[in-house]
Amino acid sequence: MFFKGSRYAKVATLEMTDPDGRTIKYKATRFIPRTDARQAHKVQRGERLDHIAYRYLRDPERFWRIADANAVMWPDDLVRAPNERILIPSSEE
Repeated sequence: MFFKGSRYAKVATLEMTDPDGRTIKYKATRFIPRTDARQAHKVQRGERLDHIAYRYLRDPERFWRIADANAVMWPDDLVRAPNERILIPSSEE
């Protein structure tokens, strides 16, 4: 359901049965874990979070690690304001 590097890959899959007897599988709530930063990045106009993730983490699909380090649910919120500093975590989990 989620790719191997997804932030939801390790979240428990739960299931329930609806009134018609159908089993419905779903992911448990994922709470943002404490993610320590190792450096900061000054956002430039027009930058994208996947490009920033590639620059620092060498994987554009790990943009969510940067979102976690900045405690945001919507990753694009991090690149909307040029000149803001965002925290960059280590590439290791």
